[in-house]
Amino acid sequence: MLLDTNAISAWAKGDAALLQALRPDRTWYLPSIALGEYRYGLLKSTRRAELEAWLESVEAACVVLAADGATARHYAELRRALDAGQGEVPYHDIWIGALALQHNVEVVSRDAHFDKMPGVRRIGW
Repeated sequence: MLLDTNAISAWAKGDAALLQALRPDRTWYLPSIALGEYRYGLLKSTRRAELEAWLESVEAACVVLAADGATARHYAELRRALDAGQGEVPYHDIWIGALALQHNVEVVSRDAHFDKMPGVRRIGW
């Protein structure tokens, strides 16, 4: 289960529906892209210290995935498919989709544009 930025945010807020979707018998993955986005948001938060401590515990419970050459190939293929009429999708989410394809895991996200990515499976809540 690869957590998108909005899933990380929902987890931090204790979103009950998300917490039910996070199956304890599965490995949880954090894309470095989403970590960067979330950490950027923390820089503007009035609860920065509290949320940074929380995020450290989340990182310890998850596997962090970073992009590599194989991810770049998946990214290029996804972006090309999206150029062919699948609609506008933010580039950072195409990278997250590429990581999901590379590691054969679902993306946990509220963003329906992951559904436009060929082969990417999304778990919503």
